[in-house]
Amino acid sequence: MTTTDLLPAPPPRAAARRALLAGSAGNLVEWYEFGVYGCFATVIAANFFTPQAGTGAGAGVQGGAEALVATYASFALAFFFRPVGALLFGRIGDRFGRRPALVLVIGLMTLATTLIGLLPTRADIGAAAPWLLTFLRVLQGLSAGGEFGGAVSLMAEYAPPGRRGLYGAWQSFTVALGLLAGAATAAALATALPAAALYAWGWRIPFLLALPLGAVALWLRTALEEPPGGPPGGPPSGPSAGSGAGPASATGTTDPTRTTGVREQARAVALGIGRIMGWSAAGYAFLVVLPSHLQSALGASFRDALLATTLVNLGFAAAILPAGMLSDRIGRRPVMLCGALGVAVLAFPLLHLLQASGTPAQVRVAAVLTAGALVGLLAGPGPAMLAEMFPRRVRCTGLGLSYALANAVFSGCAGLFITALATRTGNTAVPAHYAAAACALSVPALLTLRADDHREPLR
Repeated sequence: MTTTDLLPAPPPRAAARRALLAGSAGNLVEWYEFGVYGCFATVIAANFFTPQAGTGAGAGVQGGAEALVATYASFALAFFFRPVGALLFGRIGDRFGRRPALVLVIGLMTLATTLIGLLPTRADIGAAAPWLLTFLRVLQGLSAGGEFGGAVSLMAEYAPPGRRGLYGAWQSFTVALGLLAGAATAAALATALPAAALYAWGWRIPFLLALPLGAVALWLRTALEEPPGGPPGGPPSGPSAGSGAGPASATGTTDPTRTTGVREQARAVALGIGRIMGWSAAGYAFLVVLPSHLQSALGASFRDALLATTLVNLGFAAAILPAGMLSDRIGRRPVMLCGALGVAVLAFPLLHLLQASGTPAQVRVAAVLTAGALVGLLAGPGPAMLAEMFPRRVRCTGLGLSYALANAVFSGCAGLFITALATRTGNTAVPAHYAAAACALSVPALLTLRADDHREPLR
């Protein structure tokens, strides 16, 4: 039997579109919550991590860099539970099928996010409040860790020939939509409500909105069919080397039933982390950390910071699908290299334009749109690139673990690292240092991609 004989026939277009919708809807809900948490970081700091919680804007913005650092520490902790979720739900997805894993993760995320909207604050119950919030963040981290592997596996396995980059890009596109929805909701509330009301109760509204959104995503996922070939079956043996990891990369073919050793498994995951570390770091530095950094380091108002966040996410969203489609034509490597090198070279000039007092408004808008678009060049081809690294029977676990570990280190710590370092040094260019360094380090790993990876069938 040849490798080609083991590959399932392409799925019908209608089934592929349903899978794309179900995967995208759940992913949007997951990232909507993360966007909301980032936008309301200063408000959450005032309500949960400040001993004398204030209810006004001054209490949230100036009432303490220490409280903001504690807020981002909770944010980072959730990210460090993502690899646990990737292993747990990845095993379910690889052993029992993509649908049960995706149903479980969206149910857990919806529950945890809704409960955050109902939590009593520190003013109500004292020191227990931040601990309860952190516990719910951990549940969200477990859920988000399982989301990526299951959703990307589903989309890639349902993708028609020659469109894997586009289908995978929908995962990143719904990340952008979720972040945009979170930023837009926060901006609308900041405009409609007085500061005191926003800090007292208005911040709860976007978290409670996760309940109806999650219910819709859950309904879509319960109606899913498994990708062609059915559940992979059998206990996963770990990520397989491939697409530049191990001996398989020399020929571009690998027996999909082959069990690799621990060293090859670790090498594949490590290579995946290296390829997306710039995406992880730049994405969170520009898309999530930006609003609180503009407030705490540059003195921007809450509304102006949210406007900048909305614009950078618009640039991000606009670039993702074209980048995924382009990678289907010319390959993952050139598109992702352009994004990584672009961030490394332009991060400092773009941040300087935002900081300079005499910069015209239209130039500031162009700067934040460009920053978002550069991250989009990495995020568009990224999911398909990871899916192509692992065979079907371990794909959920392998790509999910690579993504979760990269995000735990380079995304989860972004807010904590940037806020703490900027506070201690007074250097307002810390976000540019962080994003540029990570993208520069990612370039050697991206160079290991082969030119024809996008043309090979999934294993």
